[in-house]
Amino acid sequence: MLSAALVMPTLPVVDLERARTFYEGTLGLVPAGPSTPDGIIYECGGATRLFLYPRAATKADHTVASFIVDDIERAVNALKARGVVFQEYDLPQFKTVNSIATLASEKAAWFADTEGNILAVSQLLL
Repeated sequence: MLSAALVMPTLPVVDLERARTFYEGTLGLVPAGPSTPDGIIYECGGATRLFLYPRAATKADHTVASFIVDDIERAVNALKARGVVFQEYDLPQFKTVNSIATLASEKAAWFADTEGNILAVSQLLL
């Protein structure tokens, strides 16, 4: 029933204007329309969108959204040049090298937004 439906991640943010500066200025996302007190919707690739909405502080210790790219090394380097700080991991399951982990079906790199949400950049290895 939902296999053909688009999915729009919804992320809570404490400070909508601070988050807007990060998502637009640092990540380069473009709003789908004017922001409202209810939040901001951003256009992403393939007709997907990302919704930020104001909410009291929450704690998510997992990836809440992944941006799928064709060249993860290029994307990570470009984001680092814009000031994004990537997480580094040395776990039994995987280890990052130059901020990128190679997994069975993807390469991935993780970073946090200004609100503590964990985001990823991923390259599928299909």
